[in-house]
Amino acid sequence: MTHSCRTCAMRKVKCDKAAPTCSTCRKSKLECLYQPLAPRRRKRKLSEDLDQLAPHEKLACYERMLLQLGVLEPKPVATSAPSQQIPLRFVPWGHSQISKTGKLVTDQGRSRYIDSDLWRNLGDEDDEPDVVSEDDEDEHSFQDLEIPAGNFPPDPLTGAFVGATQQSLLQYHPAYEHAMVLWQTYVENVEPIIKVLHVPSAAKLVESIAREPGTARKVDECLVFAIYHFAIFSMTDDECTKKLGQPRAILRRQYHLAARQALVNASFLKTTEMSVLQALVIFLMSCRNVYDPHTFWILTGVAVRIAQRMGIHRDGAKLGLSPFDVQMRRRLFYQLLPLDANASQMSGVGMTMPPDTWDAEPALNINDDQIWPGMTEPPQEQKGATEMMFCLSRFCIGRVLAQAGKRSNGEFQDHDEADRVISKAESEVEEKFIRYCDVTNPLHFLSVGLARCGITAMRLRVRLHKVKYQTATDEERRELMQLAQKIIDTDCSAHSNASLMRRFRWHVGNFFLWGTWDSLVFVLTTLWAKPELFSPTEIKSAWERMDQVYKNHQELLDTRRALHVAFQKLTVKAWEASRDASESSDLIATLRLLRSRRRGGTTENASSASGHLAFAAKDFDASFSEGLACVGSSESDG
Repeated sequence: MTHSCRTCAMRKVKCDKAAPTCSTCRKSKLECLYQPLAPRRRKRKLSEDLDQLAPHEKLACYERMLLQLGVLEPKPVATSAPSQQIPLRFVPWGHSQISKTGKLVTDQGRSRYIDSDLWRNLGDEDDEPDVVSEDDEDEHSFQDLEIPAGNFPPDPLTGAFVGATQQSLLQYHPAYEHAMVLWQTYVENVEPIIKVLHVPSAAKLVESIAREPGTARKVDECLVFAIYHFAIFSMTDDECTKKLGQPRAILRRQYHLAARQALVNASFLKTTEMSVLQALVIFLMSCRNVYDPHTFWILTGVAVRIAQRMGIHRDGAKLGLSPFDVQMRRRLFYQLLPLDANASQMSGVGMTMPPDTWDAEPALNINDDQIWPGMTEPPQEQKGATEMMFCLSRFCIGRVLAQAGKRSNGEFQDHDEADRVISKAESEVEEKFIRYCDVTNPLHFLSVGLARCGITAMRLRVRLHKVKYQTATDEERRELMQLAQKIIDTDCSAHSNASLMRRFRWHVGNFFLWGTWDSLVFVLTTLWAKPELFSPTEIKSAWERMDQVYKNHQELLDTRRALHVAFQKLTVKAWEASRDASESSDLIATLRLLRSRRRGGTTENASSASGHLAFAAKDFDASFSEGLACVGSSESDG
């Protein structure tokens, strides 16, 4: 026989398959029965599957197979007729299909896969080696936060992957008075932007641990250290010295290490604790300027996997959770989602959590005093400005971007259809949030700027499709230039708002607006390729904006990030194409100096290089000199 008898199979013993009676049944004097095997299910042929498809679906399937076999050539892209209808790709929020637009860049045994519109727009064949050569250069910014003394490994967080040991953190807890200063700073500077905590509950936890650090549970200790670290990150050096008695750099090193080690102590890779995931997300949001983009993308991916294991991506109401847990899980997910999307963009890869893999709803527009642990009835959503307003206005825009990515792989047949979707989103965000804003309030000012730039960014990206396929008319390029400069102006306006920068400098400095990178790249590429479209006055105005952008974002002068180096090269090319050779610019002189030193094997940061030039670091705030390789983003938290 070819299979075991039924008796041996049920007893789970070895059968010699002898017929008519196996030796095992014969020795045990048991009845030996052989049952015929069930017939194999016939494998369905591809033709049978195709028969169930509609004719147009069948045709598309055949075309895909022919393309994969190399029999059918891809359809050529029309480049001549501006009026020709081309499906408009909306926003690259990702989709379930495997992307076929990626590119593999190799150099001396190293390779890197790039699937990011930002990187493609900045791409230059001559620059490819730079893309794969930054592996070791970002260690400088990380080493700035290391503490030479102590028994901790160099990086407890990444060391957790190879079994970093747990260490006591009792010596790193601040005095009670300092802990309260840090908590209040976090509540004022950070929590309004990220809203992942329930402030009344967290306040009790922080106060309890500040009074008796030795009694803190590991899962709670990692949360308070993440809070302390973010508070320090949001402060200026003067504030740290006046309120805490130490320079900001020293405090950042101390609490950065403590926060990382606290996560290891809490076994964050195995956790199912909400507070540990909150701590990890809070920590990562404050570390975009510490880890290089590729390491940071891996770490946000770890947070995503932990969240998926905990089911954070599923809506808690559908899972029967308590009203309080539903709101807290929603808040956390809608911070993690854009955090990972941003990390993906800056690392040059596509989004790893496409919209069809989660169903979590946005949190309600409520204040923290409307929810509490143990509540049994869902809270009533408010109309108007609440503590959640900034986050929800961002969620509102982000949801439209995600939904747009679901339909026809994010493609629209014409601008009218795209504009209808965008106008609907604009009306919703105006009706729900902007109409209630008081722009004298820094948070409200930030909310209005983010929401309106999100709408502008949508309009910009839809129209950039025609530029990509070289079908945009000169008038359309001029219209795009106006949209791009509108976003850049908002960024500059935010930097000139003193009260805003005092509390939210940490957020504004990281290209917090949707579309900022798109706008900068479009302005420069247009000045490079089509300078004749603009008058000398318009070109001068564009360069004044670009000069201000570099002053506001010192990280752009860093030569240790391939993205920033590519942007610097594009800036110089645009200047040479659009300005007279006799004209001079301190910014361009700085960029040329940085490039020549990079070619000579000297990697310098902005402060050291610009010290020789009028475009000097004195125009930048000293608090940004730490962690110079700050990861910029057009969607920094959104």
